[in-house]
Order: sequence, then structure tokens, then C-alpha cells
Amino acid sequence: MTVERPLTANIQPGGEPLSLREYEKVGGYQAVRKVLTSMTPAQVIDVMRESDLKGRGGAGFPTAVKWGSVPLDSKKPRHFIADADEMEPGTFKDRVLMEGDPHQLIEGVIIGSFATEAESAFIFIRWEYTLAQKRLRRAIAEAYENGYLGKNILGSGFNLGLHLHVSAGRYICGEGTALVRSLEGDRAIPHSRVPRQTECGLWGKPTILNNVETLCNVPHIINKGAEWFRDLSLCEDGGTKMYSASGRVKRPGLWELPMGTPLREIIEEHAGGMREGYRLKAVMPGGASTDFLLEEHLDVPMSFGSVQKAGSRLGTGAVIVLDDKTCPIGMVHNLEYFFAHESCGWCTPCREGLPWAASILQAIENGKGIPEDLSTLEKLTWMMAPGRTFCALAPGAMEPLGSALKYFREDFEQHIREKRCPWR
Repeated sequence: MTVERPLTANIQPGGEPLSLREYEKVGGYQAVRKVLTSMTPAQVIDVMRESDLKGRGGAGFPTAVKWGSVPLDSKKPRHFIADADEMEPGTFKDRVLMEGDPHQLIEGVIIGSFATEAESAFIFIRWEYTLAQKRLRRAIAEAYENGYLGKNILGSGFNLGLHLHVSAGRYICGEGTALVRSLEGDRAIPHSRVPRQTECGLWGKPTILNNVETLCNVPHIINKGAEWFRDLSLCEDGGTKMYSASGRVKRPGLWELPMGTPLREIIEEHAGGMREGYRLKAVMPGGASTDFLLEEHLDVPMSFGSVQKAGSRLGTGAVIVLDDKTCPIGMVHNLEYFFAHESCGWCTPCREGLPWAASILQAIENGKGIPEDLSTLEKLTWMMAPGRTFCALAPGAMEPLGSALKYFREDFEQHIREKRCPWR
């Protein structure tokens, strides 16, 4: 059985991306032509709803619901943003898509902007992604030169300006309202979600924000239909997914696979299994801000619902493998130190709690921990749980810590009892 991989079909590892003319020859921009000449914005949203396309940035929110929440009867200008900041540790799928097939993303942005009646669009990209920036700038210029961007696109009366915005590179920009503030030129801190950004976002105007991988699916759905997209999947979620694996596996990498591919297949078949002399101890299935899963969970389908039932989140689909020769406390300390550094400092639980957790973990790792530290860490996971902080940064940071306390309790106690790290 041949597995279709629409997102990566045009990508040649190590090679140059397709030019606009080459992209057109393989069907590129046909979806733009279709929606601008024969569809209404409402019809585009209906196709997305039938496809069951969910956001690939981590939350898994239905794309059609987000697009449909924009007040189309409003006379306010609207903005459309592609989130290409990609700061989640272990995650690099969007970089590969932008470097390998930039026109695919641009086409998705054009269709999303048309569906939400936005005439101003941005690609908010991480500053370290210099090669992706270079290739996107070239592709955007080609799109303007050939009438896919600008005024009266393809004679349809639809106008769209697309701008590439290079971010300062902070994890907090993964939070939508903080990203918008950064784009406005202000400090990247979250703000109230009332009203919603689809009603009052960038510069006070209705704003839609989608992940790069999400938008790259859009042209293919328009061209081949919602049923085709749903049939690509092995589960209730439509389409394919970009899955990656890092850690001490034989072939760390990135693969486009059917949504719902089992975790075991990703690790053992595509990543080649563990390196010689190492055993799998645990995995983080969706990036650094997701709960650990154990070997007993390896047969879970990598879909939003199934991973949640197993006790974690699909997140970005970036599998991070913890082996039996790496200290779990040291790994979690490294993560909490990162999250503490990336806190914007806007709310007290995150600003004070994350450095506190990191310092306790460092003390335990250095042989200076005390038994009471474990109850303090548990209290911190409660204090920074969802609903107790201004945004999701701290709750996400608590997921690996909380699951480590659950699954690796004996390792914590051994560190404290022996006053040393047994892995050193």
C-alpha cells in the first residue's frame, strides 16, 4: 500500500526548493485559482470543516472553527498570521517545510486569508531560521511578480499583502497573544483573551493565527477534497502528521506519516530503535512540554485523543526519547531551567515558581536535596496547573515535572538518600 505524503512530496533533502514555475508544474497554486474563481469564503471553511483539519501547532484546535469565528460582517480590516516561531524543544517540522517547499506555505496563507477575508498577512518566523527566511523571501517575491499576491489577485478582486516578520526568538511567542504583541513592536507578554483575537487581535483588528504545518495542508485539501484528507489518517483525526524523534535512537529524524501512526512504529521502525547498549526508559510524545509516557504506552496511536487518554498530549508530534543511561532528574532540571529562562515574568506563579522548581531540581541532582523537596515540587505543579497562571507556559513546563514525580519517584528518592546522582 502506497502512503501519500502531500506535505513533503516536493521536498528534496539537501536540494533547493521548487521555484514558482516548478511548483506550478506539479499543481501548485491551483488551489488558489480554484478558491478565487469558484468558491466563497464560507465554502472554503465548509471544506475545512468536512476535512477535520486540526491545528498542528500543539493545541489541535479545529481549523474551521477558528476561521469561522471571525465576524465576517464586520467592516474592520482583518489580519492573518502564520506562526513559524517554532521554539518548542525537540521540534523542527516547520523549519523543514519552509526550507523545502516555501510556496506550499504561501499558498496556504493566501487561501486562509481569503477564507477569513483578510487583506494583510504575516509569516512570524524564528530569527535563527535564516535559510528558511532567505527561501521564503525569494518565494514571496516570485508570488508578487506572478500575481498571486498584491492587488486584484488573478482578477478576482481579492487583495493580499504578505510580510515576513523575523522575531526576536522567545518561547513565550508560542502563546498567541504574546506573539501578536511582539508583532506590534511591544514586549512579548500575554494579554487577556477577552475578547478573542478573532474579534480583536493585531492592532485591535480581527486576527487569525495558524501554525505552518496546518496551513501547508490547506492547498491539498482544496485540490483533492475533504474525504481524501480524512482517508489519509489511521484514526479519527484527518490527514498526515509530521512526526520527529530525537534522543539515543539510531536514526533521529522527521517523517510525514498517517495521523494515528503508533508511537512504537515511529521509534522502532522509522527511528531505527534504540542505539546499541541503550534501553528506552520513557518518551515525551509531543515536545518538551508534554508528560512522559512509558514503554507500556508505545502502542498508543499518535493522535490527539489517543495520546491524551494515555496521559499526555500529542503536542507537535516531536518524540523525545529518554534512555536508561540518562538521568531523568537531570533531564527534567534541564527542561525546567529552559522554561524558567523563557518565562516572560508577567504573572507571579510562573515568574517565581519556575526558577524555584529549577533550583530544587539542581540541588537534588547535585546531592543536596532533602526529602521535603519532593512535596515542594508537587505543590509547585499544583500552583502552576492550568487556570492558575496567565498563559499555558508554566502549566506546560509542569507536565514533564509532574509525570517525572509520578514515574521516576524512586530515582528522586535515590538521589536524596545517596546524596549524589547515580548516573554520574
